[in-house]
Amino acid sequence: MPRPNKSKRVRGLPACSQFVPDGQEEGRRIHVIRMTVEEYETIRLIDYAGCTQEECAMQMDVGRGTVQSIYTAARKKMARFLVEASALEICGGDYVISKRAAAGGNWYESSERKRGEIQMKIAVTYENGEVFQHFGHTEQFKVYQAEGGKIISSEVINTEGSGHGALAGFLKAAGVDVLICGGIGMGARNALAEAGIELYPGACGNADHQAEAFLAGSLAYDPDTSCSHHDHHGEDHDCGGHHGHGCHGSCGH
Repeated sequence: MPRPNKSKRVRGLPACSQFVPDGQEEGRRIHVIRMTVEEYETIRLIDYAGCTQEECAMQMDVGRGTVQSIYTAARKKMARFLVEASALEICGGDYVISKRAAAGGNWYESSERKRGEIQMKIAVTYENGEVFQHFGHTEQFKVYQAEGGKIISSEVINTEGSGHGALAGFLKAAGVDVLICGGIGMGARNALAEAGIELYPGACGNADHQAEAFLAGSLAYDPDTSCSHHDHHGEDHDCGGHHGHGCHGSCGH
């Protein structure tokens, strides 16, 4: 008996689901290319958010081979859409909406509710009121409790000597849903993805302002931000001891 297909987990539906070419000749019939929602999700995660196929597979709760197949089909449809000047429609497929549901245009954990309002915890790598630029060396996080899209409380917590990959477990134990940071290495990215923590790297400036900007949907961040230093054993350790240098996407101040 064939194994039933597993529905792919997606963050949500696209903000715009139909695209048509401009300036078409009158009377020309436009061919419509249909992309499934899970195909769109692979484009969002891999090409937009900068995830690897392995990270994408974890986010969608499927195997890497499945993601590779879906992503290949999605890229082919994107190429046809651009080259053939066709219309593109994103709809259908075999997917489930992640429990991180949309609320007011922003993403929150829909299973955690209090007094009928949506709650979440946002952590920011923290030093002297600013976003600390080296995730693996951060000694403090500022954690914000948000409810109904507004910050209701905050506290600064010490990492207690945790570093690199261990920080993902530290944040998960603290109930953090979202991390805002500066530079971060691939090992830490993978650990955060496994912990179910959404990552927004490449942010800088006042920590309070970044948390507020995230809730307002206006956070300036760079999903491609990386931190590629290595320690003496060649392992990726998120800036591995070169404190204050070399992270792509830092503020430069």
